[in-house]
Amino acid sequence: MNILFCGDHHAEDGILIATLSLLKNAGAKELHIYILTMYTQNYKKKFQPFSKHAADYLSSLLLQQNPQNTLKLIDCTGLFAKEPPLANMGTHFTPYAMLRLFADEIPQLPDKILYLDADVIVRRSLEHFYDQDLTDTEFIGVLDYWGRFFFHNLHEHTVFDYVNSGVLLLNMTKIKQTRLFARVRHLLQTKNVFMPDQSALNHFAQHKKIAPRRYNEQYKLKSDTVIQHFTTSFRFFPLFHTQTVKPWEVERVHQVLKLHEYDDILNRYLELKGNLDQN
Repeated sequence: MNILFCGDHHAEDGILIATLSLLKNAGAKELHIYILTMYTQNYKKKFQPFSKHAADYLSSLLLQQNPQNTLKLIDCTGLFAKEPPLANMGTHFTPYAMLRLFADEIPQLPDKILYLDADVIVRRSLEHFYDQDLTDTEFIGVLDYWGRFFFHNLHEHTVFDYVNSGVLLLNMTKIKQTRLFARVRHLLQTKNVFMPDQSALNHFAQHKKIAPRRYNEQYKLKSDTVIQHFTTSFRFFPLFHTQTVKPWEVERVHQVLKLHEYDDILNRYLELKGNLDQN
């Protein structure tokens, strides 16, 4: 099973948690993890890449479970510098949110790969989702929980089709054929876009499939959830507000979300994080 992450130094905690959850639910499946990172800066700050030290530590965890597991850390600084999304570098999204759009330019990546945001936890086996047929499909994703109400194909007003980009099963062969990522990169160089990569992907994709909500649960854990995605959401009581709780904020996961489903993974994360920080 091929897994793709993207991120800087600050994504190391989330990717550690996501990897622990993948290991818990991998069964006999081999895991081949790819992490895209880079050196870059926007108008506000400089970013440090995902460290080789953290990547080596994750690799050791993978190998402990299965000697056939692998992890590759790929520096995309040069690729990003050639086609920077200039019109969207000042958004509240970090440039690393757009790094996945360079996947078609990286020969090391396999033809089929599952992209995951760094703020997901895998709760059950991904085998059924991953083994789907991708013939004539650019990607498979799940509707964005909130965006589905506001963004959709304007020619089919009754159809919800606005996909959340945090969990995407990618057919890299088809994406290269249709130049999907290349067209998105060009748009983001020249035009400021709301929810930059996600909105652009939805705009240009002509061959996407919609998967059930359980494969990217963005609101609240349900009994059939396979992947829980800790996105920013809206809450209406006692007053309307946004709420953001990330998996590595363990106390807030307990206190705000009242969620203990992942305590085995999060306790293991806290233990390993301490070792990683000491080293």
